[in-house]
Amino acid sequence: MALYWLVQGCQPGDSLLFHYSGHGSRQRNYNGDEIDGFDETLCPLDFETQGMIVDDEINTTIVRPLPHGVKLHAIIDACHSGTVLDLPFLCRMNRSGQYIWEDHRPRSGVCKGTSGGEVISFSGCDDDQTSADTSALSQITSTGAMTFCFIQAIERGHAATYGSILNAMRSAIRNAGGGGSDFGGGTVTSLISMLLTGGSIGGGFRQRATIDSLPAI
Repeated sequence: MALYWLVQGCQPGDSLLFHYSGHGSRQRNYNGDEIDGFDETLCPLDFETQGMIVDDEINTTIVRPLPHGVKLHAIIDACHSGTVLDLPFLCRMNRSGQYIWEDHRPRSGVCKGTSGGEVISFSGCDDDQTSADTSALSQITSTGAMTFCFIQAIERGHAATYGSILNAMRSAIRNAGGGGSDFGGGTVTSLISMLLTGGSIGGGFRQRATIDSLPAI
């Protein structure tokens, strides 16, 4: 698996980046390590013959081996990608910037952590949602909304903190939706996976931003 290349030989001080923009899915989980009962998956080009890449495999391959002093950032713009790295902590943040960390460690006791390293993951949508493309942001061509807004946040100088990146991304989506879109429908909005519940601006483009990590930051 090409993912092994990313972490092979990594040493303290290394900063790693894993970016995936493509199809994602999910399948029933049978070992009890998923709160919602489903494993999240990535669908590579040959998935129809070789199978999907399951979140358990991703965690084992690029999360578990990370030693102390190594940091991994993941940017996953795909359907059902909220916890596709199977990280133990999920951050929920509301519009005013208040946040809480949810404990997503498996009830089975299976370890999903690193070997001392740190992991931060931005995703395109929550585990039970689909991630849409839209032309409303670029005004030119259809792009992945999460990817477009992430790049824009960096280019416009909002990268001081993870929170400022997320706030900038959410503002971009809100502005594209005309300012009246629903960003979660509740007090607490997800911060680790961009939640795309509509692919058409005309129908009301709704999204809420999310982040998961190890350790909780």
